Amino acid sequence: MNNKNFQYSFTISKNTKEVFAHLINPKNWWVGIFGETIEGKSEKINDEFSFKAGEGMHYTKQKLIELKPDKKIVWLVTESNLTFLKHTNEWEDTKICFDIEKVGEQTKITFTHVGLTPQIECYGNCSSGWTQYLQKMQEYLR
Repeated sequence: MNNKNFQYSFTISKNTKEVFAHLINPKNWWVGIFGETIEGKSEKINDEFSFKAGEGMHYTKQKLIELKPDKKIVWLVTESNLTFLKHTNEWEDTKICFDIEKVGEQTKITFTHVGLTPQIECYGNCSSGWTQYLQKMQEYLR
């Protein structure tokens, strides 16, 4: 079976600085679909935020572990309680990553959830959820 991490890419006309400023704050893009609540910070290395959605079905805590201004953002999931799964901590120790790259006059955004692979129970629902958030973001950033 394929063990590739979930990945989604798109290209937009905004510059890398604008994109980075939008992505660094999850309240800008990880909301608006499942009644989300985000608390905490995501501005500098070691900042942490929690994400709750689906009336308690999804709780995760993320720590900002890599930051390259206008190029890369990586959060480590340090806590996970996905109550709709048999193994509720499936996201623990996975990484949520954005790579930002200038391609000609465009900016390419590549989202990767490292550890979200087809072998784990959450893959179907979680990859579908990520796709919804990312498509919404893509429309917003156009």
